[in-house]
Amino acid sequence: MVKRETYLRRIRPFYHSEMIKVLTGIRRCGKSTILRQIIQELSEEGISEERIIFVNFEDYSYRDMLDSDTLYRYILERIGKEGKFYLFFDEIQSVDRFEVVINSFRATHDVSIFLTGSNSKLLSGELATHLGGRTLSFRIMPFSFGEFMEFRADLQNSMNPDEMLDEYLKWGGFPLVCREDDAIIKEVILSNIYDSVVLKDIVIRNNVSSTAALDKILDYVIANSSLTISGNAVAASISEGPSSVSAPTVYDYLRYIEEACICDKISRYDVRGKSILAFQEKIYVCDPGFFRLKKNRIKDEYGHIIETVCYNELISRGYKVFIGKTQKGEVDFIAEKGQEKFYLQVAYLLSDERVVEREFGAYSEIRDNYPKYVVTRDRTTVSRDGIIHMKLVDFLLGK
Repeated sequence: MVKRETYLRRIRPFYHSEMIKVLTGIRRCGKSTILRQIIQELSEEGISEERIIFVNFEDYSYRDMLDSDTLYRYILERIGKEGKFYLFFDEIQSVDRFEVVINSFRATHDVSIFLTGSNSKLLSGELATHLGGRTLSFRIMPFSFGEFMEFRADLQNSMNPDEMLDEYLKWGGFPLVCREDDAIIKEVILSNIYDSVVLKDIVIRNNVSSTAALDKILDYVIANSSLTISGNAVAASISEGPSSVSAPTVYDYLRYIEEACICDKISRYDVRGKSILAFQEKIYVCDPGFFRLKKNRIKDEYGHIIETVCYNELISRGYKVFIGKTQKGEVDFIAEKGQEKFYLQVAYLLSDERVVEREFGAYSEIRDNYPKYVVTRDRTTVSRDGIIHMKLVDFLLGK
């Protein structure tokens, strides 16, 4: 089992805090495993088993706990009056009015609470209403390339890092997919994960009436990962004759897709004006494996897959990410975390001087001294003018 230190390092300072720790991410990305790793670390600190309560709402044995009153009574019976207790609730969004129960225990008992959910609305909606200012959010992604390398250490005798990167770009980082060797089994598991997310976290949760329209929008979103997206453009692209889909419907479905953590929409940031630009968002799918399920890819496929993987890598490392807009063009990413900030350009290959000028020239209007990188799959690097050229495999491995 891979110890997901990238996330544990950020969560660890709050193990004993009264703040509600919320782990969100697409279904089957490994949130439950992180909870178990936190429990293991608490046990190693000397926290007794009686003070750790874990409930997985996808476990049929807890089916009666989906009612908030029943859950409240169950936890209340197990919490003592003295000392701190640690409450872990996995896939909490399955519980009706869960936020009321969570807030009650936070306010009346000495507890440290950890939640996971496959819906980002946990923070923006239900929890925010009752626990505004008392939550900490941690976005969990499928395995990064570095975690994939660690998970499949057995392959390193037969593959070099670039070959393993090819495997990762093809199949993505869902743990259940990564552990398999057979391509047919991988595709079946990946398809089942995708169908489960769509059914449970979009169709059922949001009472979607037109699954045909949803499928078309999902196809469009995945095929156009790393490109600018708008409801009007999607509606125009997928509407055919009587099967037209209105822009408002598209915007609703895009919101559902984003809340299910299938993709992220990120805004452009005017580097000179220092402001976020509305209605110029890009979209990024959470795992490159989904590209394989949707074979209607646009041209320049590898460039868009690589840009998507770099975005996901930044999110997994805890960065806040924007698209950098300059007067003459844009920089792929501005990454910020605390006092740290850097710029990142991503391309498949620096195949000719025109591409070199495009990627390095994107920084010509940016005069500050924050680090600037160009990341590609070239075998050699050509750093210049203080701009660092990195091989993709080195960037993804944190080198």
